[in-house]
Order: sequence, then structure tokens, then C-alpha cells
Amino acid sequence: MPISGPFDGFHAVQASVSKTCLVRFDNNKYSVGSRAVGRPVEIQAYAERVVIRQDGAIVGEHRRRFGRGETIYDPWHYVPVLTRKPGALRNGAPFKDWPLPAGLERVRRKLKGSDDGDRQMVKVLSAVLSDGLVAVEAACNEALAGGVHSADVILNILARQRDTGPAATILTPDALRLRHAPIADCARYDSLRKAS
Repeated sequence: MPISGPFDGFHAVQASVSKTCLVRFDNNKYSVGSRAVGRPVEIQAYAERVVIRQDGAIVGEHRRRFGRGETIYDPWHYVPVLTRKPGALRNGAPFKDWPLPAGLERVRRKLKGSDDGDRQMVKVLSAVLSDGLVAVEAACNEALAGGVHSADVILNILARQRDTGPAATILTPDALRLRHAPIADCARYDSLRKAS
């Protein structure tokens, strides 16, 4: 019988996700998306990568490590958690030495000096999950070109890019058309004022 495609050879094991969004496999820990916490996952270990699935959907994928005691993070798995703990962006292990694209990195450096810089940066990073990295990077560059680096400005630029344009014009049915157009006569109101 001929083989119809490449052989999908992996070793599968069941595991549980810790509260820190980590799964232990082969003496190492791999991060998964924060929505997977508290529920079982299936780890599919290939020769060069590890794929973690929950209910058939991929919640994490990493290059396989063969050392011992390593913790492999994907910082994007932890972005939803940052909305509750924005200070982790500065001090959290997943975010140490996180290489961001140039525009996002410039915004992060500029926001570092302000009081609510972490909270604003979390808003920008959260937008990546819905709008995509390319769109957020372009919005950051546009805001920086205008001399601003506020999260509100960047989110406004993204919202304008998502806007599909003006609403479609609705034609008025003949039954609803006015037979007698109203006349703008402000003198009528003057007569009401005199009466009181």
C-alpha cells in the first residue's frame, strides 16, 4: 500500500499544566498558553520539536531540548496574564531578554520612564494578540514618527486601520418619505417665549 504523505511520528504523553503555565516533559519545562492552565494536555514529542495540544488545539510549540532542568518560555503565552500583573513585564522570567521588533522595543524604552509605563506597554502587547504583530509594529512606528509613544495613541491608530469606512447608505422606502418637508422657522419659538 503506497504512503500518501509524510509519516507523522511522535511520542505522545498526557500531562497537566501548572499554575505558572508550564508543562514538564523529559526533565524540562515548556510554556503553554495561559488559557490551558488547570486542564490536561497531550504532549507530542517529535525528534526536533515538542507540540502541546489541548482538546485538539495547539496551545504550545517549542524546539525540543535534550538537556536537564531547562525551562523554555514563549513570552507570548504570558501576555494575557500581564493584564492582571503588569509589573511582571519588568521582572518576570519569561520576559527577560525578550527580543521585540524595533518599533515595539523603542516604545518599551520610552514608556519605561513613566509611572504607568508597564500598564501601557501591556495594552500595546495585548493588541498583538488581536491585530497581529505586523499591524502593531506599523502603528508603533507611525506613533513614534509623530513624536508620541502613548498606548492610547497606538491603539487609536490600530482602530482606525480596522475601520472599514463609512456605513452603507440606506435607501428610504417611498412609504416613509415626507410629503411636506419641515420648514425651519425659529420665530415660532420666539412666540412661545413671549407667552410665558
